[in-house]
Amino acid sequence: FSTLKIGKKLIQYLLERALNSPALFSELLFLPSGLRAEALSTQNQISANQNLMALPNQQTVDYPSFKLVIVGDGGTGKTTFVKRHLTGEFEKKYEPTIGVEVHPLDFFTNCGKIRFYCWDTAGQEKFGGLRDGYYIHGQCAIIMFDVTARLTYKNVPTWHRDLVCENIPIVLCGNKVDVKNRQVKAKQVTFHRKKNLQYYEISAKSNYNFEKPFLYLARKLAGDPNLHFVESPALAPPEVHIDMAAQHQHEAELAAAASQPLPDDDDDAFE
Repeated sequence: FSTLKIGKKLIQYLLERALNSPALFSELLFLPSGLRAEALSTQNQISANQNLMALPNQQTVDYPSFKLVIVGDGGTGKTTFVKRHLTGEFEKKYEPTIGVEVHPLDFFTNCGKIRFYCWDTAGQEKFGGLRDGYYIHGQCAIIMFDVTARLTYKNVPTWHRDLVCENIPIVLCGNKVDVKNRQVKAKQVTFHRKKNLQYYEISAKSNYNFEKPFLYLARKLAGDPNLHFVESPALAPPEVHIDMAAQHQHEAELAAAASQPLPDDDDDAFE
């Protein structure tokens, strides 16, 4: 009885901390199995009741889950990116009052199964900003721009500023690296260095680097740099093929650019 009482107090303590700092949900992973199950059940009940992650008509799960908001200019490939995950595409839900699609993306790690509820704007950013309900209680984020369109990169600081969620892990993604007409060069991608964000180059249509943003976020949320995926998700077949030689050269240019001093202003990098 005393052990059970202590366990319930521990669950309550961790949940109270986690509601104030969502990343601390990772602490629930290290509870004994019985207490962990109860804690995760309680977490998901709270999440469902407060609509923190999934939509009201969306099934919750008994393993760690996190609300991931994906932002960026229209046409940068956000929807294409999340749709590559076939299970998430099959189970997505749409909420017209918020103007959002939520895709549940599951990943299998060496610590167990986790889920990202990926909130996609469904094109609402084209109509003058996103509603507050899109960002609230976000636990991690991806900011996406199109490497073939300079303006989408120049708008990244605005999207970052709009992310009012405090102290959450954020990944900056430069999409469409499969397209040859690249407009944003390696030396011009500096915002992530100024704000201490992780940056990945991706190609949604070719599945290039699809898992990397999710793996980075999972490690940050779990507080475990050794966490890794033990099974690849089912992805849609590639629609295009990437020139890997050219991309490897660009990755080398990115590494070289990272060792250079930051420009005083982002516009300086485009001169």
